[in-house]
Amino acid sequence: MCKKELTDVVTCDYIGRMKAKQPIKWPVSKTTEPIMLKEAVALPGVGLSIPVRAAKAKLSALLELVAAGQQVTITSDGLPKAVLSPVAPQHGRKVFTGMGDFLLKQPVHGGPSAEELIREDRDSRGW
Repeated sequence: MCKKELTDVVTCDYIGRMKAKQPIKWPVSKTTEPIMLKEAVALPGVGLSIPVRAAKAKLSALLELVAAGQQVTITSDGLPKAVLSPVAPQHGRKVFTGMGDFLLKQPVHGGPSAEELIREDRDSRGW
């Protein structure tokens, strides 16, 4: 028979500490080194181009470049597949003024009213 040592036993005190565990705050480095993109190539007419594998590995660096205003083309087998471009500032949406204004701008359709059409239909059926 194998005896368990006291270190293998889970106690209530251990569980309580795990429940009260605070998230870890990672220290921010004070020196920020520029990230090197060795796989990136500047192509004439296309701009900065990078293969898919390198883009997956260096996505954070690519996002920093794009945020700075650079447009990046992602290629697969040498063919452009996607373009990462900076987000344009969004313009405010149009304010909904209601259907009343919209309906007033629509051309009025002439012809018989709904009551006349229903009455004509009933008369034709003999009701």
